Amino acid sequence: MPIVAFEGEVIVVDREEQIAEAVAYLKKQRTIGVDTEARPSFQRGTHYPTALVQIATHERCYLFRLTHIGMPQELADIFADPKICKVGLAFKDDINGLRRRRNFVPANCIDVQSLVAQYGILDLGLQKIFAICFGKKISKTQQLTNWENTHLTPEQARYASTDAWATLLIYEDLMRQEPLADKEVEALKREDKERMIEHQQEIQDQRLREQGIEPPPHMTLEEREAHQAAKRREARKRKRQRQSARKAAQRTTAKKQEKNNPK
Repeated sequence: MPIVAFEGEVIVVDREEQIAEAVAYLKKQRTIGVDTEARPSFQRGTHYPTALVQIATHERCYLFRLTHIGMPQELADIFADPKICKVGLAFKDDINGLRRRRNFVPANCIDVQSLVAQYGILDLGLQKIFAICFGKKISKTQQLTNWENTHLTPEQARYASTDAWATLLIYEDLMRQEPLADKEVEALKREDKERMIEHQQEIQDQRLREQGIEPPPHMTLEEREAHQAAKRREARKRKRQRQSARKAAQRTTAKKQEKNNPK
């Protein structure tokens, strides 16, 4: 697939005197695409604060460098404004990261991941969703670069702008389509689950054959679900039996104590 990137104007906001002009422009928009970046962590349990927030329209993308300017109140007000539709991907995480910089009550913030299944898209990654919608690819080569560097490279700036812009385009494309009925969505999810199980079974079968073992016959999805449901029922039954036995033991102990310690 051909690779595309945001080709509009990219404006890096890293000085306080730039904030007012950027916010004035964004307040005029009805819908904006949003993404954030933080310094990548390669150690479990280590997380870094949001370093950059990107806000895009079709023509322009502002890159607010929070490591330089903090989280301005004017920018927080954009995210709290119900008249401006903010669109993101895995947006809850982005919003929470921004709120740790400066608290606000988010309004009219839409997560594309919560919408795509209604349109027959089961993948949740930005790159895959964009490819499904437009038959084009966006690059992720700059994803793990250091967003706290003193200066953003042109490659970082273009990558960051593209993610916010791509999210906006996906949302607008979905809004032009008719969502599927609930039954159609469930059927697609079931088909996807069946394909995933078949793929896993093929891998397991190949490993067994490499060991000279003939794979056993496979259960259908319905048989697998019935088997799992039976296991859950049996587990609940054993739990009830343990609870009943424990209560009976407690009653027996209480009676013995009353017998040994009459009033």
